[in-house]
Amino acid sequence: MSTATAMSSSLKHHLALGLRFPQNDALCRRYGARISTFRSFTVRMAATPTTPLEVCVKVSVTTPNKLGDCPFCQRVLLTMEEKHLPYEMKLVDLANKPEWFLQINPEGKVPVAKLDDKWVPDSDIITQSLEEKYPDPPLMTPPEKASVGSKIFSTFIGFLRSKYPSYGTEQAMLNELRSFNDYIKENGPFINGEKISAADLSLIPKLYHLEIALGHYKKWSVPDTLPYVKSYMKTIFSMESFMKTRASPDDVIAGWRPKVMG
Repeated sequence: MSTATAMSSSLKHHLALGLRFPQNDALCRRYGARISTFRSFTVRMAATPTTPLEVCVKVSVTTPNKLGDCPFCQRVLLTMEEKHLPYEMKLVDLANKPEWFLQINPEGKVPVAKLDDKWVPDSDIITQSLEEKYPDPPLMTPPEKASVGSKIFSTFIGFLRSKYPSYGTEQAMLNELRSFNDYIKENGPFINGEKISAADLSLIPKLYHLEIALGHYKKWSVPDTLPYVKSYMKTIFSMESFMKTRASPDDVIAGWRPKVMG
């Protein structure tokens, strides 16, 4: 079991006493298995847990001791990063499910986070619980905006798995992307306006998978006719919190291979 801790050069968050804390620079909802490594992340300690929150996430299948390709795990990690919460990742191998992990979550899926001494599954429940328990900074998206872009992921999967253009799956995805493009044009740069919110943190890992998987398997990219979608992706993909929690392109490609080839 290995542990790695590094100081982030861009750490901007301070305590009232002006102290700084080290931040780990290391880097998903599928199945769980043996622990590959533990990594501690500390960003801001004011009004945060005194010990890092534990979160089980998918391990890379291409690089040892690195984060895997689950967009739901990245959503949870992004939420913790944006809320400046200390956390400890438990990287788990998806090929085997040890008894300890099945006891934590009988469904054997990740992410699973330990909150108030209870293991909580499902990225929806985890992120909502984090918002309620650690409301500063606020990330809640107003209910009327929470579903913006929510159909993009399912239409992306349909297009990725489709073998025939006549099925209309590409057009279905483009329709959703066009609707999102128009929304961001009028309401952006983020879903809730000027500040990033929970809806963005849910959507952007999926758009990352869309970009990588479709680029590899379909030689497809977001068209220039959707400039606001492209700008939205570029902006969030360049955020430090996103870069720290993203999977490698090789892992994304490997993760989707069974669905494409199978």
